[in-house]
Amino acid sequence: MKQSLPTRRDFVGKIAAASLFGAMAGNALPARSSSQQEGADANPKNVLFVYGGYEGHEPKKCAEIFIPWLREQKFNLTVSTSLDSYLDAALMQSLDLIIETWTMGAITEPQVKALLETVKNGAGLAGWHGGLVGSFLDNFEYNFMTGGRFAAHPGGIIDYEVNIKDHQDPVTAGLGDFKMHSEQYYLLVDPHVKVLATTTFSGAARSWIEGCVMPSVWKKMYGKGRVFYSAFGHVAKDFDVPEVLEITKRGILWASESKRASQIEG
Repeated sequence: MKQSLPTRRDFVGKIAAASLFGAMAGNALPARSSSQQEGADANPKNVLFVYGGYEGHEPKKCAEIFIPWLREQKFNLTVSTSLDSYLDAALMQSLDLIIETWTMGAITEPQVKALLETVKNGAGLAGWHGGLVGSFLDNFEYNFMTGGRFAAHPGGIIDYEVNIKDHQDPVTAGLGDFKMHSEQYYLLVDPHVKVLATTTFSGAARSWIEGCVMPSVWKKMYGKGRVFYSAFGHVAKDFDVPEVLEITKRGILWASESKRASQIEG
């Protein structure tokens, strides 16, 4: 028997039913999806994901969380475990976004110069935890670019709360405060960053910082480049917290639009 193909009405009906089911089911996170890229089109963005450095931060495991998702976003993705990737002039010139997770370690002058110039000229930069602000601590211009620098994590692995401060920004819109069991980063922060979330220190581990409100998620500009940072992601398990994963994905997408809309708003 010849099987009839579904009509357009059938297709629309199924989509409507699926949408209604999703709305009724409800989600812990808002309907806005981190997989909805701004300005997605037939011209895919070029992304370099560089990971390595201190193994205690599980750079490979963390990278493996995001690499499949980045490919789902139809990015032209280059994955590297070498900072020498920054010396590939043709690659760097082509990039829309650099994701870096490389705690500690050393970077050569030619490598950091190429990275700084690429972001300054319009490529986005995104990263988390010590993989961005615990890197290359002897390079002050690099620290200036990222917007912050690791100082301490009093108490080690502890329970703490994260407070969303900007409920309008697309990176944090619709998200509420949430709990973490991880390192609570004490950071030296550029006062010019746009703070999206904070955490408050109890003083249990260091009495003199009781009540200190610390930026934990921010975005900023470095030249024409968008820079996104989240303090969460000490190990891969941190991304089991839905808000942490969502904020990181949204921040990556925001930074990826840098060359197309190189302003901090939106």
